[in-house]
Amino acid sequence: MWPARVTTNSATTLPQSIDATLKLLKSGGYVGDRALATVLFLALRLGRPLFLEGEAGVGKTEIAKVLAATLGRKLIRLQCYEGLDVSSAVYEWNYAGQMMAIRLAEAESAETGFDKKRIEEDIFSERFLVKRPLLQALEPDVAGVPVLLIDELDRTDEAFEAYLLELLSDFQVTVPELGLIKAPHPPIVIITSNRTREIHDALKRRCLYHWLDYPSAERELSIVRAKSPGIGKRLASELVAFVQAIRKEDLFKVPGVAETLDWASALAELDAVALDPTEVSDTLGVL
Repeated sequence: MWPARVTTNSATTLPQSIDATLKLLKSGGYVGDRALATVLFLALRLGRPLFLEGEAGVGKTEIAKVLAATLGRKLIRLQCYEGLDVSSAVYEWNYAGQMMAIRLAEAESAETGFDKKRIEEDIFSERFLVKRPLLQALEPDVAGVPVLLIDELDRTDEAFEAYLLELLSDFQVTVPELGLIKAPHPPIVIITSNRTREIHDALKRRCLYHWLDYPSAERELSIVRAKSPGIGKRLASELVAFVQAIRKEDLFKVPGVAETLDWASALAELDAVALDPTEVSDTLGVL
């Protein structure tokens, strides 16, 4: 079963409709469409993780950042990579601190005697526990449940996927030396993938799914105007038309929205008012 929907006072800040969700995204500078707003609204209402898949640079990560900023919640980010394990994602022990505590206890034992049980309880207490992003996301926060961003999950392996599947089922972690640590309320979870490999269906079933595609020319123009207000209307229109056109070509790396915005910023710095062949050639590396 899924955890119950959050009913604390902090939940009143969540959008109460799809239109309110669109407005929330817009207030954070994110130009989204109604399909995205719908699945995001449902994820927030149902307490379900949101799995966002799409090409690199289409704005998946930005959604979590905007959501945290507009809701006034803490953003906890787990950047995935090959070889990511529990010690980097969930918790590990401060071994250096533990060894120092043991040495100190040994020095004191000459007078008081060595109390093995007390030392074990001390070194495996929470003060020596190093909390990584997944464990941090389970902790209560006076500002409301945090936004947990699990970024680029496709970079990890199936073993980590299996562990994450278990965590997302009950939002709890077992630390053998301390016992069960369970979130009083589940965090808002956003998972992203660039689809460099397939994510197991079992994990996807735990989430609400949304494919984030490259924006239409109209929406990309709105994004450029929102994020690069210093750029002229003519240049913005020509720039977007150019990017939209080259995305149709057979390229090894297709530019995303992030690259469009970088190019817009670069052209604005050069005081460009329109695209011309020389400026395109000179600045194409930015794109």
